[in-house]
Amino acid sequence: MIDNRDGTVWDMPVSSVQWKTNRIGKAGTLDAKLVLEDPTKFPINSGAVIRVTDGSYKIFYGYVFETSFNASSDFSVKAYDQLRYLMYNDTFVFSATTATAGIKKIAADAGLKIGTFEETGYKVPAMVEDNKKALDVVSKFLDSTLIATNRNYVLFDNFGSLELRNINNMAIRADDFYIGEESLLFDFDYKKSIDDETYNRIKLVQDNKDTGKREVYIAQDSANIAKWGRLQEFRKVDEKMNAAQIKDLLDKLIKLRNRETKTLKLNCLGHWKVRAGCFVYIYLKKIGIKQYFLVDECTHTWEGGVHTMSLELKVI
Repeated sequence: MIDNRDGTVWDMPVSSVQWKTNRIGKAGTLDAKLVLEDPTKFPINSGAVIRVTDGSYKIFYGYVFETSFNASSDFSVKAYDQLRYLMYNDTFVFSATTATAGIKKIAADAGLKIGTFEETGYKVPAMVEDNKKALDVVSKFLDSTLIATNRNYVLFDNFGSLELRNINNMAIRADDFYIGEESLLFDFDYKKSIDDETYNRIKLVQDNKDTGKREVYIAQDSANIAKWGRLQEFRKVDEKMNAAQIKDLLDKLIKLRNRETKTLKLNCLGHWKVRAGCFVYIYLKKIGIKQYFLVDECTHTWEGGVHTMSLELKVI
């Protein structure tokens, strides 16, 4: 359904639809090929509202950013959900506040429709971000909350309303839906790695303007250094933090980073309930996997009446 916002609304037939969501830092996107013999009779305005549903499933609500037509009579539309309007740069100044309040303010200032925002509880320290993308500031709020509390939140557009949810509240029950060798799966690629986001030594430094010295704080896992070699993460911390706060941050970072990352890519039949930020149950007997994975990226494709999806998953 396309609403040109000028009084014309069309229920458009499509030959294919691709809907993609990312857990961090990107807007949801929709690419659709429409069945139109004469597109001049059905002009689609930039900024038009586009809604995609399939039976009772409300799939996508967004805004047209691009249209194209070629010699083969393929008429294509590209649209984004509300998160696209957080891709602007500005200066952001916040006193200590929760991710819930900070992100809600950013969304409200951008004129976006806000739905359910769960309370994150933790107050992120004051920040000044100059010439930064609004969505990157949102990610900083969520990263700071994750490091401090080990609670992971995701911001997403739910059919026209922004929601902030704890990922633990977004699991799809295994008795409702799971993916396995005998259930929906076509292909998979499983990987364990220490090459990305794995650190067994954390080094934090703080510049002391009073003494003119640099204070150094280190946490490390000698056993994992012996196994993997030394993998160090380095950060400068705010001069306002005291020693106890820095040591607490050290403990949380080493706990969060000092482990292998496990990722899984798979292709399977599609289910509209699955999107980036939710948990799905995976059962792969061949490699001994029987657990929930977090969806980092999800691409749904509907073409010729067949619904498939490609997922990038990780263990949390």
